[in-house]
Amino acid sequence: MLRPLTLLNKGMLAALAFITLPNCMAATAQSPGSQNPPGPSSVESLAAPALTKTNFMTRLSEPWDLAFLKDGTMFFTEKCRGLSVRLPNGQVNRLFGVRNYAVSAPDLFCEGQSGVNGVTVDPDFANNRFIYVYMASSLSANPRTNRVVRLVVADNLTSVQNRTDIITDIPYKNRPNAVGSAGAHSGGRLRFGPDGYLYVTTGDNHNSVLPQGLTNLGAKVLRVTREGAPAPGNNGPAGADPRIFTYGHRNVQGLSFHPTTGQAFVGEHGPGHTDEVTALVAGKNAGWDPRPEPGVDCPDNYCGYTTNKLDGTLTPMTDLGKFPDAMIPTWTTGNDSQGMGPVEFLRGTKWKSWDGRLAASLMATQKLEVLAFNSDGSVMSTTRAPLPATRMRSVVLGPDANLYIATDSGAIWKVVPR
Repeated sequence: MLRPLTLLNKGMLAALAFITLPNCMAATAQSPGSQNPPGPSSVESLAAPALTKTNFMTRLSEPWDLAFLKDGTMFFTEKCRGLSVRLPNGQVNRLFGVRNYAVSAPDLFCEGQSGVNGVTVDPDFANNRFIYVYMASSLSANPRTNRVVRLVVADNLTSVQNRTDIITDIPYKNRPNAVGSAGAHSGGRLRFGPDGYLYVTTGDNHNSVLPQGLTNLGAKVLRVTREGAPAPGNNGPAGADPRIFTYGHRNVQGLSFHPTTGQAFVGEHGPGHTDEVTALVAGKNAGWDPRPEPGVDCPDNYCGYTTNKLDGTLTPMTDLGKFPDAMIPTWTTGNDSQGMGPVEFLRGTKWKSWDGRLAASLMATQKLEVLAFNSDGSVMSTTRAPLPATRMRSVVLGPDANLYIATDSGAIWKVVPR
């Protein structure tokens, strides 16, 4: 049973008030990290949609993320291969990768949870042809890093050119340690917000100093321009890298923006407990700190799976005792972790009562939950989408308002609501 989070501050109550009744709201531009969306108005009762699932693509190798053009052209990544594109007629072109791709990426490597992860297209793609991928790279051989690479897609969608590495210094876990293998906890989701800036999620690499460290890019959500420069309004603490939008995360792999307010939400996988959905606030701390407190010993100094406290309580995902001003999650899974992965806001009248609700992939329990909230911030309902059980690695709404889901089993589903 999924549990609502009962501890919420006034800002979060305001931020959640809109989620239950999104259909009647006028579109409103919001500043980065705003938590003051318009209030709900009356809405007629709608039924939940019936879902029809078909295989859109099969026989893929670890598909990780998807991005669409308005005409239905779909870019997709395979973690250990590269970036490809599926045209509306079904033709697939391999654009950028390790073998048999139009453009080779000799520095790309695949290890653990890392390789080619997120992909997103530029909001001005029709004019600049820019596409962005998140990848593990050996260009900085000591140590290797994660990077955000910008490419220019050919007009005929058969190749890419003009590679530009716009972020080169995202930490990568180069060696295994007592708590996990190399390549773990890289984050890797890329999305443009409605403000026109690129948001990048990164992971803690099983390194206890990264989340609360303000001069590194690990365990953060970054917000940058298409050139990789800091976006205005990030509002980080004094001395922080100016590209940091929020910090103190564990391993964010879910990122979506509310279709009415533009509010950024992330989904985050807990350490055996407390998966979280959180509304981001510029410059704020998410409260993850796996460093051992004085007198506590942990394997390789990482207390992420045990306790960092003398009283023996589990290391909290959001440590309000240590960071009382940390962002409070809008929803958690309580005392267990179900493997929170991608999240995506559903939108469009064909989604009926689910229009404006948040779909969250729970990979360990192999299901998709659809979240609706009361105006007081508590969870009104969590509805399991009637889909086959599988690990869902990417959940993306297409331009046709259907849901496309990349699975760890090597398929991309098309889910049509009716």
